[in-house]
Amino acid sequence: MNYFYPITAVVIVSLLSFSGVIALAFKKNLLQKVIMVLVAFSTGALLGDALIHLIPEAVEEAGGLSPSLAILIFVGILLFFSLEKFLRWRHCHDVTCREHPKHLGTMNLVGDAVHNFIDGVLIAASFLVSVPLGLTTAIAVAAHEIPQELGDFGVLVHSGYSRRKALIYNFLSACFSVLGAIIVLSIGTFSSDLVNSIVPITAGGFIYISLSGLVPELHKEQDLSKSLTQFLSMVAGFVIMFLLLSLE
Repeated sequence: MNYFYPITAVVIVSLLSFSGVIALAFKKNLLQKVIMVLVAFSTGALLGDALIHLIPEAVEEAGGLSPSLAILIFVGILLFFSLEKFLRWRHCHDVTCREHPKHLGTMNLVGDAVHNFIDGVLIAASFLVSVPLGLTTAIAVAAHEIPQELGDFGVLVHSGYSRRKALIYNFLSACFSVLGAIIVLSIGTFSSDLVNSIVPITAGGFIYISLSGLVPELHKEQDLSKSLTQFLSMVAGFVIMFLLLSLE
């Protein structure tokens, strides 16, 4: 297995932690509009990767849809539910919430490090199956990383970090994805069963992130025109995942 492609993809995704720089060029109201469009796009991309790429790939590797495969998808959902519940990687970005005041910056960094570690695991595992599958997974991860990293940057600055420190610490947190990728690549080369198990778990995780984490955020917007924009952005994310089938 050539490690160049998965490591390069993970490093590029990690560099998206600097997308917080974009926030410096936008006024607060405009930035909020852009973020929600990206969140909608991310939702479609994550669902598209899970439903169009990951699950069909897992079914093919398993020789058909089986109860064990369904269990692994459910395990992925449970894994991400547990991470959200106990490690709080999908941390609160609302400055008025009860958990925000003094320790939100630290919680933000710790939770994001765990999240990024898992992203590295997911991307590397997909590349072990095939390069096209790895690329689609990396694109899906990158799609939800951009709005998340913009939010992370805002939380860190609000918690008292300078803009420079917020960018640096956010990047250090993102580097945990490289660690996750290296671990999976080292183990995965010796166990194809590991890869075949992680792919459906990844699909379950993406389904959970999109439907439990991102869709509720989209439902907070009630304006008809903005809701339509979100709908079209979600469709665009899904369609791009469909068009990427041509790479396989």
